[in-house]
Amino acid sequence: MIRSATPADAPAIAAIYNHAVTHTTAIWNDATVDSANRTAWIQARQNAGMPVLVWDRGGVCGYASYGPWRAFDGYRLTVEHSVYVAPQAQGGGIGRALMQALIARARADGLHVMVAGIEAQNTASIALHERLGFAQTGIMPQVGQKFGRWLDLAFLQLVLDDRATP
Repeated sequence: MIRSATPADAPAIAAIYNHAVTHTTAIWNDATVDSANRTAWIQARQNAGMPVLVWDRGGVCGYASYGPWRAFDGYRLTVEHSVYVAPQAQGGGIGRALMQALIARARADGLHVMVAGIEAQNTASIALHERLGFAQTGIMPQVGQKFGRWLDLAFLQLVLDDRATP
C-alpha cells in the first residue's frame, strides 16, 4: 500500500495538494498546481535522495515526503516533512501509516531530527504527530495568512536517534 511515487502519481498528488490549497490552512499557498508541477517536484525530491511516498490501494489517496529544513550545512541532518491525505480517505490511518514509513526512511537515511510546521489550529495533525512521538517546541504567532485571517505556526520535532554527536 505504501510505495515510492512515480511520475504517473502526479495527477493524484496534484489533486490532493490542490484540495488542501483551496479548502484548508494546511498549505499556505494560494495557487494550485498541475500534474507537470508535481512531476517535477517528485523528480527533484527523488534526485536529491529524498523520498516521496504514496498510499496506493487502487489509486493514490495520500502522500508524504521530506526535504531539507534549512539550506545551511549545519542543518543537513534535519528535515521538514509533509503528509497529506485526500479528504475522502482521512481518519482511516493512512496519514499515520505514511508518517511511520517516512520516519523509518529518515532513520535509515541517518537523519537526526524531523520537523513539522503545522498551522496551530490544526488539532488533528498536531495530535497525530504527538501520538507518533513529536514534541511541540514553539508557536510563532501570526507569521502567515490565508482566507483573510492571520495564521499561527506550531513547530513540532521528533528526535530520530540518540547519538550524542553528529
